[in-house]
Amino acid sequence: MRQAIHTLHVDTRGKGLVEITRPLLAFVAGQGIATGLLTAYCRHTSASLLIQENADPDVRTDLDTFFAAIAPEDPGRYIHADEGPDDMPAHIRAALTAVQVSIPVADGRPVLGTWQGLYLFEHRSRPHRREVVLHLIGE
Repeated sequence: MRQAIHTLHVDTRGKGLVEITRPLLAFVAGQGIATGLLTAYCRHTSASLLIQENADPDVRTDLDTFFAAIAPEDPGRYIHADEGPDDMPAHIRAALTAVQVSIPVADGRPVLGTWQGLYLFEHRSRPHRREVVLHLIGE
């Protein structure tokens, strides 16, 4: 059994989904592990990870619209606003999604569906540099 770990640094432009499938595929391909499990972990409380459709950009637009509606930026709505009006809504959005995903690896590739990609979901309004830790275990 072998293990490998790597940190992806992801620059965001503010709210929205940033696809990180390509660097994830490159990491797995470079490890020489044919069968195993890949874990991706987002090291933040105001960003998250999603496996989502990567063919139609309307899916990303609709997800942004949905999350804006269920966790709106309303200064009078929340107690916690230490970093601005997008602070608590970002935490709510992260709580409703996931900071970790696990993807099986077979034949040296993550087993993603035809239209699936991995995304970092930025929930803050301003740009950030986020870290996603990739851990691969297998043989």
